[in-house]
Amino acid sequence: MLEIWELLSYVVTVIGLPLAIVVYLVEKRQERLNDEDDVYERLSRNYQDFLQLALDNPDLKLLSQSHTPNLNPDQEERIQAIFAMLIALFERAYLLLFEDNLKGKELRRWRSWEDFMQEWCEREDFRNSLPGLIRGEDPEFADYIKGLAEKFAS
Repeated sequence: MLEIWELLSYVVTVIGLPLAIVVYLVEKRQERLNDEDDVYERLSRNYQDFLQLALDNPDLKLLSQSHTPNLNPDQEERIQAIFAMLIALFERAYLLLFEDNLKGKELRRWRSWEDFMQEWCEREDFRNSLPGLIRGEDPEFADYIKGLAEKFAS
Protein backbone atom coordinates (compact mmCIF):
# COMPACT_ATOMS: atom_id res chain seq x y z
CA MET A 1 0.00 0.00 0.00
CA LEU A 2 2.87 2.38 0.79
CA GLU A 3 4.31 1.75 -2.68
CA ILE A 4 1.01 2.72 -4.28
CA TRP A 5 0.90 6.01 -2.36
CA GLU A 6 4.49 6.71 -3.28
CA LEU A 7 3.75 6.00 -6.96
CA LEU A 8 0.72 8.29 -6.84
CA SER A 9 2.77 11.09 -5.31
CA TYR A 10 5.28 10.75 -8.16
CA VAL A 11 2.47 10.85 -10.72
CA VAL A 12 1.06 14.00 -9.13
CA THR A 13 4.50 15.59 -9.04
CA VAL A 14 5.44 14.65 -12.61
CA ILE A 15 2.07 15.18 -14.32
CA GLY A 16 -0.27 17.07 -12.01
CA LEU A 17 1.97 19.95 -11.04
CA PRO A 18 3.02 20.89 -14.60
CA LEU A 19 -0.59 20.50 -15.73
CA ALA A 20 -1.77 22.81 -12.96
CA ILE A 21 0.83 25.39 -13.98
CA VAL A 22 -0.27 25.21 -17.64
CA VAL A 23 -3.95 25.55 -16.69
CA TYR A 24 -3.11 28.55 -14.48
CA LEU A 25 -1.15 30.26 -17.27
CA VAL A 26 -3.90 29.64 -19.83
CA GLU A 27 -6.51 31.08 -17.46
CA LYS A 28 -4.36 34.15 -16.79
CA ARG A 29 -3.89 34.71 -20.52
CA GLN A 30 -7.63 34.42 -21.12
CA GLU A 31 -8.28 36.85 -18.27
CA ARG A 32 -5.85 39.35 -19.81
CA LEU A 33 -7.53 39.01 -23.22
CA ASN A 34 -10.94 39.55 -21.63
CA ASP A 35 -9.63 42.68 -19.88
CA GLU A 36 -8.29 44.00 -23.20
CA ASP A 37 -11.65 43.34 -24.86
CA ASP A 38 -13.41 45.17 -22.05
CA VAL A 39 -11.12 48.21 -22.35
CA TYR A 40 -11.69 48.36 -26.11
CA GLU A 41 -15.46 48.05 -25.71
CA ARG A 42 -15.60 50.83 -23.10
CA LEU A 43 -13.53 53.13 -25.30
CA SER A 44 -15.77 52.34 -28.28
CA ARG A 45 -18.88 53.17 -26.25
CA ASN A 46 -17.28 56.45 -25.19
CA TYR A 47 -16.61 57.33 -28.83
CA GLN A 48 -20.20 56.48 -29.74
CA ASP A 49 -21.34 58.79 -26.93
CA PHE A 50 -19.09 61.48 -28.36
CA LEU A 51 -20.61 61.04 -31.82
CA GLN A 52 -24.06 61.40 -30.27
CA LEU A 53 -22.89 64.67 -28.72
CA ALA A 54 -21.80 65.83 -32.18
CA LEU A 55 -25.23 64.90 -33.54
CA ASP A 56 -26.89 66.77 -30.69
CA ASN A 57 -25.13 69.96 -31.86
CA PRO A 58 -26.05 70.11 -35.56
CA ASP A 59 -25.35 73.84 -35.82
CA LEU A 60 -21.63 73.10 -35.36
CA LYS A 61 -21.52 70.88 -38.47
CA LEU A 62 -18.97 68.61 -36.78
CA LEU A 63 -19.70 65.56 -38.92
CA SER A 64 -20.42 67.16 -42.27
CA GLN A 65 -17.76 69.80 -42.92
CA SER A 66 -14.01 70.21 -42.80
CA HIS A 67 -14.47 73.26 -40.56
CA THR A 68 -17.34 75.31 -39.25
CA PRO A 69 -17.21 78.93 -40.47
CA ASN A 70 -18.68 82.02 -38.84
CA LEU A 71 -19.17 80.73 -35.32
CA ASN A 72 -20.74 82.96 -32.72
CA PRO A 73 -19.11 83.06 -29.25
CA ASP A 74 -21.48 80.40 -27.84
CA GLN A 75 -20.77 78.05 -30.72
CA GLU A 76 -17.03 78.67 -30.44
CA GLU A 77 -17.11 77.77 -26.76
CA ARG A 78 -19.14 74.61 -27.41
CA ILE A 79 -16.88 73.46 -30.23
CA GLN A 80 -13.78 73.98 -28.07
CA ALA A 81 -15.36 71.99 -25.24
CA ILE A 82 -16.29 69.21 -27.65
CA PHE A 83 -12.78 69.16 -29.10
CA ALA A 84 -11.35 68.99 -25.56
CA MET A 85 -13.56 65.98 -24.81
CA LEU A 86 -12.40 64.35 -28.02
CA ILE A 87 -8.72 64.91 -27.20
CA ALA A 88 -9.26 63.40 -23.74
CA LEU A 89 -10.83 60.33 -25.35
CA PHE A 90 -8.05 60.03 -27.92
CA GLU A 91 -5.41 60.33 -25.21
CA ARG A 92 -7.09 57.61 -23.16
CA ALA A 93 -7.20 55.34 -26.22
CA TYR A 94 -3.53 56.07 -26.91
CA LEU A 95 -2.48 55.31 -23.34
CA LEU A 96 -4.54 52.13 -23.12
CA LEU A 97 -4.11 50.66 -26.60
CA PHE A 98 -0.94 51.94 -28.22
CA GLU A 99 2.39 50.17 -27.91
CA ASP A 100 5.35 49.86 -30.20
CA ASN A 101 5.34 46.72 -32.37
CA LEU A 102 1.62 45.93 -32.07
CA LYS A 103 0.47 42.78 -33.86
CA GLY A 104 -2.74 40.97 -34.68
CA LYS A 105 -5.88 41.97 -32.87
CA GLU A 106 -4.19 44.75 -30.90
CA LEU A 107 -2.88 46.34 -34.10
CA ARG A 108 -6.32 46.21 -35.73
CA ARG A 109 -7.85 47.84 -32.67
CA TRP A 110 -5.26 50.59 -32.64
CA ARG A 111 -5.65 51.26 -36.36
CA SER A 112 -9.37 51.88 -35.89
CA TRP A 113 -8.54 54.57 -33.31
CA GLU A 114 -5.84 55.97 -35.53
CA ASP A 115 -8.46 56.27 -38.29
CA PHE A 116 -10.74 58.24 -35.94
CA MET A 117 -7.87 60.56 -35.07
CA GLN A 118 -6.97 61.08 -38.71
CA GLU A 119 -10.57 61.91 -39.60
CA TRP A 120 -10.63 64.65 -36.99
CA CYS A 121 -7.17 65.89 -37.92
CA GLU A 122 -8.55 66.54 -41.41
CA ARG A 123 -10.74 69.29 -39.90
CA GLU A 124 -9.02 72.64 -40.18
CA ASP A 125 -10.61 74.00 -37.00
CA PHE A 126 -9.58 70.91 -35.02
CA ARG A 127 -5.98 71.24 -36.24
CA ASN A 128 -5.97 74.96 -35.41
CA SER A 129 -7.23 74.21 -31.88
CA LEU A 130 -4.78 71.37 -31.31
CA PRO A 131 -1.90 73.32 -29.68
CA GLY A 132 -4.19 74.52 -26.90
CA LEU A 133 -5.94 71.19 -26.57
CA ILE A 134 -2.80 69.11 -26.06
CA ARG A 135 -1.19 71.45 -23.54
CA GLY A 136 -0.62 69.35 -20.42
CA GLU A 137 -1.44 66.06 -22.11
CA ASP A 138 0.86 63.05 -22.21
CA PRO A 139 3.95 64.16 -24.20
CA GLU A 140 4.09 61.02 -26.35
CA PHE A 141 0.41 61.31 -27.19
CA ALA A 142 0.84 65.03 -27.95
CA ASP A 143 3.69 64.26 -30.36
CA TYR A 144 1.66 61.48 -31.96
CA ILE A 145 -1.46 63.56 -32.63
CA LYS A 146 0.61 66.55 -33.79
CA GLY A 147 2.31 64.23 -36.30
CA LEU A 148 -1.09 63.09 -37.60
CA ALA A 149 -2.30 66.68 -37.86
CA GLU A 150 0.79 67.78 -39.76
CA LYS A 151 -0.08 65.34 -42.57
CA PHE A 152 -3.23 67.35 -43.26
CA ALA A 153 -1.89 70.85 -42.64
CA SER A 154 -0.97 71.55 -46.23
